[in-house]
Amino acid sequence: MKKGWSIFMMLVLMIGALAACGPKEENPVSNDTGKKTEDASKPEKLVVWEDKDKSGWLEKVAADFEKENGIKIEFKEVEMATKMKEQLRLDGPAGTGPDIITLPHDQIGELAVQGHIAELNVSDDVKATFSESSIAAQSFDGKLYGLPKSAETPVFIYNKALMTEVPATMEDLYAFAKANTKDGKYGFLALWDNFYFAHAPIAGNGGYVFGEKDGALNPQDLGLNNEGAVKGTEYIQKWYAEKLFPNGIIGENGGSAMDGLFNEGKVASVMNGPWAFGGMKDAGIEFGAAPFPKFADGTPMKTFMGVKGWHVSSYSKNQEWATKFLEFITNDENAKYRFEQTAEVPTNVALVDDPAIAENEGAKAVALQTQDAVPMPNIPEMGEVWAPMASALQTVVTGKAEPQAALDSAVKQIEQNIQQNHSK
Repeated sequence: MKKGWSIFMMLVLMIGALAACGPKEENPVSNDTGKKTEDASKPEKLVVWEDKDKSGWLEKVAADFEKENGIKIEFKEVEMATKMKEQLRLDGPAGTGPDIITLPHDQIGELAVQGHIAELNVSDDVKATFSESSIAAQSFDGKLYGLPKSAETPVFIYNKALMTEVPATMEDLYAFAKANTKDGKYGFLALWDNFYFAHAPIAGNGGYVFGEKDGALNPQDLGLNNEGAVKGTEYIQKWYAEKLFPNGIIGENGGSAMDGLFNEGKVASVMNGPWAFGGMKDAGIEFGAAPFPKFADGTPMKTFMGVKGWHVSSYSKNQEWATKFLEFITNDENAKYRFEQTAEVPTNVALVDDPAIAENEGAKAVALQTQDAVPMPNIPEMGEVWAPMASALQTVVTGKAEPQAALDSAVKQIEQNIQQNHSK
């Protein structure tokens, strides 16, 4: 009897154990725990730093994101060109910085090396939203660090009262300038003592800043005194030697002097960027904009392109959601909306033929010129290039040195600076 009772109790215990291990019906407690975990991974807010005087468009887009995802977007304006990266360096480690910032792409390498911005993990479909060159500009050392916000590059701008059509070639532009430069008036002006602008004829003739090695920029390969660079600098020299450019547009005040002459109706055409459009409109100039004429052999003027982008702070505790916000604000719909509010041209390939851009002469000129433009190198060594090249160009255009000697001197100085400041 005792043996029978023992067997019965063992069967009861085994059935209970099997029931405990078997499939369970939906458990409200377990579901609540999962929900709490999901909520914990979603931040209450993301902090965004946008450029000065550019944040108005975020009100609508931030509200749309919050409605869709339940995350509030807090944004403030920080002057991008001079203050953004410095504030990130201070506020990021202190825990008071943003989740998301905007930067010009030539600052990416510096901040990536210093560990201030995070690598982005996005799909190939997201990358395909943008032009290849703009994605390349947002990459450093083979890794993606941002999504493009907008691009800008110098374009050909002309006063429609003084020039009825864009010259077919750069040689035609030179002939026009020769015929229309007299009595304090000019056919064409450019700040070619400034390497940012001078890069176009230099690279158009075969010069380059850094070569490439294994898919990355190689700071040991400088092409700024090769045959093409010398030819391009000789081309620049010709314009100054023949007095087609006035002495007043050389040096730090050259830009304001050129703008003044154009806005006074004394210049038929200039090389300038979309940032100049507002002043021209305010001056009452009816101007047109177009991509640069090519050289007679079909070689383009290879202007420098700057790409502003959106980046995730490496100090952010919400990097996954910050990346999702980047994908949201740069999609075609929101990129178009931002363009309509700020006039900064997006690099979304689907928007090139959109009427909002295609019917805007200035925006279309920028979009087309970027197809021949070269992204400014974004590696830290680029910082060593500007001053020596400015010095070389100014000695050439003022007749103090010949192109080959000036460029040789600049490259020697750049190499020394790179060795001194960037050797590992």
